[in-house]
Amino acid sequence: MRTSAVRFVLCGVLIGLTSMAWAQRSGAPRKDAPLTVVKISANLYELIGGRGANGGLYIGGDGVLLVDSKMDEASVQQVLAEVKKLTDKPIKYLVNTHSDGDHVAGNRYLPEGVTVVAHENCRNEFFRPGRDGSPSQWTDPKLARFVPSITYRDKMTLYLGDKAVELWYFGVGHTTGDTVVYFPEEKTAFLGDQIFLGRTPLIHAYKGGNSLENVKTLSKMLETLADAQYFCSGHASRVGRDEVKACIAAMKARHDKVASLLKDGKGLDEIKKAFAAEEAALVEIIVNEMKGK
Repeated sequence: MRTSAVRFVLCGVLIGLTSMAWAQRSGAPRKDAPLTVVKISANLYELIGGRGANGGLYIGGDGVLLVDSKMDEASVQQVLAEVKKLTDKPIKYLVNTHSDGDHVAGNRYLPEGVTVVAHENCRNEFFRPGRDGSPSQWTDPKLARFVPSITYRDKMTLYLGDKAVELWYFGVGHTTGDTVVYFPEEKTAFLGDQIFLGRTPLIHAYKGGNSLENVKTLSKMLETLADAQYFCSGHASRVGRDEVKACIAAMKARHDKVASLLKDGKGLDEIKKAFAAEEAALVEIIVNEMKGK
């Protein structure tokens, strides 16, 4: 009995340590991680922690704009409490950078009167089946007002009094509907999940995401937003242009390696073995892209 008990405890410890390591490696916030507000300027803040991806908070002349909405009610309430500490202005806009649950599930807990804005492809992806084929929860009529009601195609500017916030679409990448939210005065862009640092990038092929296009999209972003100096993303700390360029270069290197192995006649399993184990899913996506699947 003692031996069995010891084995059980050790198994639990190992599982716990493995889960912690995964959370740290993936950038996923712990369920009980407190919300942290990181000041970028007098008007712009990054929202880190809670349940869900990193987001943003911008105080304009006559209202507040949020970038993404966390995952659960408790985290949204933390966001709302932080807004009240900073300003008595109402939340006017929520911009969803894309349709992943850790960025949009909290939409339903925002106050009435908040207008949800996203790229037109992002709105469409709200209604797509999940990765496992399960139907979208957003088809429920009760959730209709929490789905993006204003969409754009290439570029949109939102005005909060005398403050302008630019929404840009540069093409397919993580999904087909990724928005870059650009704050010109701060020279800061919020990218959602278009870059990852310290972990393998995620490309949601089931939502139409494409790693080859992701390289083109990020390159176009840097070229177009030539004044942008800082970049905030869903699962990493704020970085500069060099780090974004490094993400592009790393993806290009994967493409070159996969292309070379395919040219040598290697199959998918052999190609996966040429990469780190945690890159297997991304490598399979790249192989399928290059084979035109």
